Amino acid sequence: MNTIIETERLILREFTMNDFEAVYEFNSNTELHKYTGDEIIKSLDHAKEIIKDIWIQDYKKYGYGRWATIYKPENKIIGFAGLKYLPEINETDIGFRFLPEYWGKGIASEITEEIIRFGFENLRLDKIIGIAMPENVGSWKVLEKNGLTLYKVGEYDGDGKDYKWYKIKK
Repeated sequence: MNTIIETERLILREFTMNDFEAVYEFNSNTELHKYTGDEIIKSLDHAKEIIKDIWIQDYKKYGYGRWATIYKPENKIIGFAGLKYLPEINETDIGFRFLPEYWGKGIASEITEEIIRFGFENLRLDKIIGIAMPENVGSWKVLEKNGLTLYKVGEYDGDGKDYKWYKIKK
């Protein structure tokens, strides 16, 4: 296993094709998708496509991406966390997505701190951004707690909605 980041409770590693059932579990969860703007996946094949066509391609092209987040006490993939290069705006975004039963346990804050450190120290990034829906209070509070500051409210992905845009510099 290729561990990228490890904390007391979590391991982050690259997704592999063998993770498709876990990817389906969290990406088909309607409560989780309330704040993502992404479509809910409807099949195991779609989960495989996401791993192969998005995450593995990001690892190959940029050297990083969204990583499988394993909750060590249960040895279970509970979602993803990590960095994603957004070529359309030439920025690197920090993001996390976990099954709802793991919300409110400090997991996002625990891993966000380490992802930021990894981005600056290992990837030599100068800036990391975070984009959150205004109603997703949990996510933007995690960003703020980890030192990101709000710098604008505006559109993302051309969907006509306003998002909160945060940033942190090295």
